[in-house]
Amino acid sequence: MQMKRWLGSLVAVSLVATLAVGCGGNKDKDKGTAKGDFSVGLVTDTGGLNDESFNQSANMGVQKAKNDLKVDVKAQESKKDEDYVPNLTRFAKDKRNLIWGIGFKFDKAIPEVAEKFKDSKFAIVDSNLGGKIPSNVVAVTFKDEEGSFLAGVAAGLTTKSNQVGFIGGMSSPTIKKFEAGFTAGVKQANPKATVKVVYAESFSDATKGRSLAKSLYDGGADVVYHAAGGVGKGLFDEVKSRQAGKYWAIGVDMDQSRLAPEHTLTSMVKRVDVATFEITKQAKEGTLKLGTEVNFGLKDDGVGLSKNSKISPEVMKQVEEFKQKIIKGEITVPSK
Repeated sequence: MQMKRWLGSLVAVSLVATLAVGCGGNKDKDKGTAKGDFSVGLVTDTGGLNDESFNQSANMGVQKAKNDLKVDVKAQESKKDEDYVPNLTRFAKDKRNLIWGIGFKFDKAIPEVAEKFKDSKFAIVDSNLGGKIPSNVVAVTFKDEEGSFLAGVAAGLTTKSNQVGFIGGMSSPTIKKFEAGFTAGVKQANPKATVKVVYAESFSDATKGRSLAKSLYDGGADVVYHAAGGVGKGLFDEVKSRQAGKYWAIGVDMDQSRLAPEHTLTSMVKRVDVATFEITKQAKEGTLKLGTEVNFGLKDDGVGLSKNSKISPEVMKQVEEFKQKIIKGEITVPSK
């Protein structure tokens, strides 16, 4: 599937998300739905709708579908992993036309519920289910390593201490792609630089994120990249307490510069919003190919660096050169 033909118009449109603040694991979070003959259910992982990251971006895509395609949308937050199956099941019993599970942590829940509700259509983000995709499921994945490689190049060429950091959320093959790509980019751009890697084993513990960020900065790192969902809020809280222009954070999934405007070097933007909108659109139009994996990378504009950044023009020029080499196949970015 080609993203370029619709990405430009989507980027130009302001995405207005109707984001709800959750207060219970199985409580309906919808703030009112558009009336229509096609319905969507979205279930977040434990990061929640307002994680300023992955889940929020996914919700922006289905909210755009609600506004532009007049589909009926409901969203539910999961407060714990045990909520995934009942939340998905609720939407299946409600006969929602398309049901989203946001994040690789749904890799067991989606197949389980899809098996019980074979007349329902499901979509999972960030997992191909080990290549065993049920006939009523579509798997949406991203080449996270490619976008993270560019973030690594920016970090490697910006660091003054030759020490950079990486904060991961839950240790998993998906997050390891971010780590591997970032580390490769740092090393390619600056062989003298070292990368210190830490994991929070959470996607929601912002306090843990701040503690890990403090440890990295105190240990000598002056640029830190996170792939940790809501944990990343702690990184931005910590970097804001330090000298601007000397200490940097790199965001993920969305442009996170508003969390620390003077301290955000860039963000590795993962267009989950574009993916959830496009897949929802295809499902409504009846053109969605189920039982398949859809994978978005640099050449599809599915991942990349945010336009709103503090990267110097000299560094950005080199970042662009590396980007073109990846697109042309001259550089193969490791994913683990």
